[in-house]
Amino acid sequence: MEKSQNSSDSRTDFAAPSPKLIDAVKALIIPFVREADEAAQYKSAGHLVSNRQGVTRNVLVRSRTPEDLAKQLSLSLPEGEGRGEDGLLQAIKGVLEHSVNTWDQGFLDKLYASTNAVGVVSELLLSVLNTNLHVYQVSPALTVIEKQTAKTFAGLFGFNGPRAGGISCQGGSAANLTSIVIARNALYPDTKTQGNVCASGPFVLFTSEHGHYSVEKAAVACGMGSAAVWTVPVDKRGRMDPIALRDTVVQAKAAGKTPLYVNATAGTTVHGSYDLFEEIATVCQDHGLWMHIDASWGGPAIFSAKQRHKLAGSHLANSLTVNPHKMMNVPVTCSFLLGPDMGVFHKANTLPAGYLFHAPGETASDGLPAEAWDLADLTMQCGRRGDSLKLALSWIYYGAAGFERQVDTAFEVAAYLAESLAKSDNFVMVSENPPPCLQVCFYYAPGGQLGSSAEENTRRTSDMVHKLIGRGFMIDYAPGDMGSFFRVVLNCQTLKSTVDGLVKALEAVGLEIAA
Repeated sequence: MEKSQNSSDSRTDFAAPSPKLIDAVKALIIPFVREADEAAQYKSAGHLVSNRQGVTRNVLVRSRTPEDLAKQLSLSLPEGEGRGEDGLLQAIKGVLEHSVNTWDQGFLDKLYASTNAVGVVSELLLSVLNTNLHVYQVSPALTVIEKQTAKTFAGLFGFNGPRAGGISCQGGSAANLTSIVIARNALYPDTKTQGNVCASGPFVLFTSEHGHYSVEKAAVACGMGSAAVWTVPVDKRGRMDPIALRDTVVQAKAAGKTPLYVNATAGTTVHGSYDLFEEIATVCQDHGLWMHIDASWGGPAIFSAKQRHKLAGSHLANSLTVNPHKMMNVPVTCSFLLGPDMGVFHKANTLPAGYLFHAPGETASDGLPAEAWDLADLTMQCGRRGDSLKLALSWIYYGAAGFERQVDTAFEVAAYLAESLAKSDNFVMVSENPPPCLQVCFYYAPGGQLGSSAEENTRRTSDMVHKLIGRGFMIDYAPGDMGSFFRVVLNCQTLKSTVDGLVKALEAVGLEIAA
């Protein structure tokens, strides 16, 4: 007689998502997004306006101090039995209620904004798959998608060789860090086993005064120390000065250092400046340096026929970082490190791990490893999410032509804001008009007059930024020669009516501060 199956071994619905739970979560999320959409029509007023139901609410955020928010959320993690669907839904309500709604038009604070319907779908698909991109065996489709997406993306920047392509990383900082490791291991192969030991002296990395701080953090992580990063002066437009770069490299050699790597920038964090890549490449070639372009922010301008001239010379780089989760509204995080030869990436990063990598380790005719399908062998990380799928699905949905329209629209709105501010007597521009990228920088200066001190301008800017939140606008500020100035970041979903409302709000809170 056949033995009956033990009840503990019987299949249950434990792993299957509950349709009821999914519907309940959807019922919370859709109103969250829709509320921001409905509030968009009122942004042009420059202040909070009652909706059709007569309710006045700041859809952007409910401001709380950290201490107050901790009390409001009352997060409690059960020591015993969980609280089930009811407890879960209650927690989700709290998260939505006390989070910044990046779908709101007033979110103009950082180098990203909301995603879109395609982004939500891609995140759902990745969550359902819940797989790891470290080896091909467990993620065949996502591996092929990443390689093909990265290769196509790399081609836009002029990396068109047979082994051109890229890898996804956990963010722009991780991509920049990876590029430094690849540069060091590729140019000085002994460092892969011996560490930062070089007969010609300690390594030096070069970046502009306006470069992202991730280069310094990467130098610390690589054991070089933050002092190994030498900053290069910028010109009046915020671009790295190629002549000053050459002089700085010569100075480093004279000081007994080993120049290793130049970090050029496509869209600096504050001013949005694009460096002169062709001229920088000449310096790198003359001195045998690795040229990296941090295009985390400004890279997607490559899709636009009107804007891609700003990336002239990108094909001369050895590596390039670009984050679709910024300008392209792909979900956070979605970042790529691209380059002209993945064989170099592979050789620099590969290490034996027989419990994970089972490929035979074949070698191509040029001595470099053959094409790698286990993607963790090209990166510094083992566990990796399939973030490249987010760009791939968005690209399938919108197409390169759709991305071009989005980028062009965003640049037009940024120029519209700059022009609107320039027409007023109450602002002094820091950015060029039109600005080089999607952020617009300026001071509030009643009657065209800045404060008498940098401290006064900083206080004025800070106070106005906090008051703007009460009107449904969230923007940022950055330090400048005359104190902190405003930095407004536009995106492909920002409406001109939102810009009109922001200018009104700035004028209004400026009068409040002065009163």
